[in-house]
Amino acid sequence: MHERPTEIKCSRALTTGQHNEQYCIDIVRKRDYEGFLCSLLFPEAVRRSALALRAFNVELAQIKDSVSQKTIGLMRLQFWKSAVEDIYRDDHPAQPVSAELWRAVRKHTLTRRWMLRIISEREKDMEDKAYRNLQELEAYGENTQSSLLYLLLETLGVKNIHADHAASHIGKAQGILTCLRATPYNSSRRKVYLPMDICMLRGVSQEDFIRGSRDQNVRDVVYDIASQAHVHLQHARSFSKNVPHAAMPAFLQTVVLEDYLRRVRKVDFDVFHPSLQKRNPMLPLQLYLRSWKKIY
Repeated sequence: MHERPTEIKCSRALTTGQHNEQYCIDIVRKRDYEGFLCSLLFPEAVRRSALALRAFNVELAQIKDSVSQKTIGLMRLQFWKSAVEDIYRDDHPAQPVSAELWRAVRKHTLTRRWMLRIISEREKDMEDKAYRNLQELEAYGENTQSSLLYLLLETLGVKNIHADHAASHIGKAQGILTCLRATPYNSSRRKVYLPMDICMLRGVSQEDFIRGSRDQNVRDVVYDIASQAHVHLQHARSFSKNVPHAAMPAFLQTVVLEDYLRRVRKVDFDVFHPSLQKRNPMLPLQLYLRSWKKIY
């Protein structure tokens, strides 16, 4: 029995859709393992959209490290800017992440502004300079990580001012700790992005980080930066009584942030300690328990 042309077309479309979905799963699992684990705990109806958003975020985040010239990086970011504009014109894109993003936008009526804000901040970040102060680093966290959280809240159907406030603080905490966690890797490439005002206040030079110094004043810089992330997490929790349970999957990242803060405290804020580079084998269980308790 021969398949009709329409049936062949449908099965081909299904295969393409499955390929796109798998592409997003693979890139998030490989490049953002913690985000991947968090996404698995989203309700099944929105999990695919959450993974599409995280894949979009991964694609943007890896541009800076994968290009040798700023111009090439800016061209790639322009590609994503055009892709987002096309998605909102309802042009079905061919690129796997864009195609999954198109599907998520149609399903949840996602806000274009948040996607474009992530891209704009990544463009600024191509300057490849240290943050002048902690406020600049917080702005980076707000524009990238918080924007992603606002989009994840939209996939969950959450429209709540308290959830938005919590997302803002969690995103800032994540931006700060992402910068801190990347310090050993960046230092090995002779790059230091930590806020200059705190380094100057503690009498620490970029060279101290590049040579992997474990001196007390270097630890003091790490302590100051980590403390600000901790403050943001506390602020985020101050809204918890008014945040709907439906928002909780978007905020599972707090488990990851708490885990790093606990581990960096344990090694007395030695950001170069080898234990901080190891993956926490208990993290999946910790995330599951937090998800089950419906708290953040």
